[in-house]
Amino acid sequence: MANQEKQNKLRLVTILTLSRLPLVLLFFILAMINVFYPNKWLFLLAFVFMVCSSVTDLFDGYLARKYKVETDFGAHADPLMDKMFYVVTLPVLIFITAIKEPHPNIFHTILLLVITIFFLTRDLWVTFLRSIGSMYNISGCANWTGKVRTALNFPLICAIYLTIAAPESWRFIPLKLLYATEFFALCVNLYSVLVYTKYYWPQILKSTELKNR
Repeated sequence: MANQEKQNKLRLVTILTLSRLPLVLLFFILAMINVFYPNKWLFLLAFVFMVCSSVTDLFDGYLARKYKVETDFGAHADPLMDKMFYVVTLPVLIFITAIKEPHPNIFHTILLLVITIFFLTRDLWVTFLRSIGSMYNISGCANWTGKVRTALNFPLICAIYLTIAAPESWRFIPLKLLYATEFFALCVNLYSVLVYTKYYWPQILKSTELKNR
């Protein structure tokens, strides 16, 4: 009975992790419709799906630790779902900012483009480091910088969408504050790259050694 209960808790955590993708895809569909047929309730629904997708990252990790059902699958599926969140949401933000009427915000569009390239490049680099580390039985679990990065970036992405896509009367975040937070997120992202690289560097060096023939 105890084992069955633990399996049920594991299923719950796994469903929470994997639900990040369908939730963010629903956001994408509704956000695109709202671009061409603006409606405050359509925006709100898209925003709710985005927030729900981002919140799953908080609860799946918390429940996995609370219920002691952490698995190797979860340790790899969680960062994969994070990447999918970025892959879906960031291009949407760029698109909306670039075509925003009456005047597109070119500065913000370029900033979001830099953020997108930087975030996705960082994720690809960390995935590469983890693949090298796995050859030497090094855990692929996220370190504290990765968790801080996600804890900052997910709410930030939601805040950006709220600022650029919500009806004017619903916008309350000053653009200067948003820009400052985006620059800070870039710095956290860079620091995360350095920390991960330092952690996996011994394995990187080992992987460059010639194999015995």
